[in-house]
Amino acid sequence: EMPGYGLLASPTLYTGQVVTVLLCADRHNGKSVTCQLFIRIYGAQNSLETVWGTSCTLAAQQEQRCLWQIPDTAGEPIAEVGIAFSAEQESSGYIYLDRLTWEGTPDVTFTRPPADGDMWHRAWINGLDQFRVSKGEGLRQVQNYGRGLIIQGTREWMDYSISAAVKPHIVKACGIAARVQGMRRYYALLITSGQRAQLVKELDGEQILEEAPITWELDRAYDLSLRVVGNRIQAFVDQQMVFDVRDENSPLESGAIGLICQEGRVDCDAVSVRPAN
Repeated sequence: EMPGYGLLASPTLYTGQVVTVLLCADRHNGKSVTCQLFIRIYGAQNSLETVWGTSCTLAAQQEQRCLWQIPDTAGEPIAEVGIAFSAEQESSGYIYLDRLTWEGTPDVTFTRPPADGDMWHRAWINGLDQFRVSKGEGLRQVQNYGRGLIIQGTREWMDYSISAAVKPHIVKACGIAARVQGMRRYYALLITSGQRAQLVKELDGEQILEEAPITWELDRAYDLSLRVVGNRIQAFVDQQMVFDVRDENSPLESGAIGLICQEGRVDCDAVSVRPAN
C-alpha cells in the first residue's frame, strides 16, 4: 500500500448469494476430474484464507452445472472466487469453463470479524469526513458538514431488508439507506435532531416521503430497519412500523445499502441485509 492511497476491498460477492458454474470436460480426457468451488476471504493480518465449497466430478465429454450458496464469512469480505481441479491419478486434459456467475439477495451481517484485520471496514465505500475504526470499535461515522454515507453492496440488489442498531452522538440526523445508487440516490430512514423520523428519497433532490414525531435521545442505540419490495418501502424503529409507502414516481428499483451521518457522530456495531420475507 502506498502512503496516501488506501486499498479498498469493494466486493461484489456476498454471503447468501448463489454461485453458478457450468463446466465441460474434453472428450479426449483420460481420467475423471474433481472440480471444487472455493472463495478466498481476508483474515488475520489481511491474509487471504480459503473456504471450500461444492464439488463435482467430470468424466470425458461430460457437462456439469455446480451451485454453491456462499456461507457466512463472519464479516470478512470476499476477495476471490474460483475452481480447483484434482484427480485420483495423474492425468492430462482440458476442462472448459462455460460460465461462472452469481445472483440472489445476500444474507449477510457486516460487522467486526473475530480475526485481526482491517479489510472488513475497507470494504465500505467511504463518503464521510472521518471513517476510522480503532481496535475493538465498530463502525464510527463522523461528518462535519452536510450529509455523508458509507456504502456497501451492488446495483443488482433489488428486494431486501436492511437493519442496524445506530447510536447517535450529537448529530443533526442519522440513519440507514437502501437501494443506494450514489451519494445522492437512495431511500433512507432518518431520525433527526428535531425529534422527527423521516422516510427520505434522494433523487434529483431530496423528497420527504413521510415523517412523524419520535422521541429519541443521544448515546442510546436504536434499531432501524428498511424493507424494500418493488415500489413499497416499509420503515421500522425498534421493531415498530413507522412508515409504509409506495413510491409511484420514478422509484429506485435496486441498489446497495448505506449508513448515513449528518453533522455529528454515529456509532454502529453491525448492519444486516436479508432477503425480504
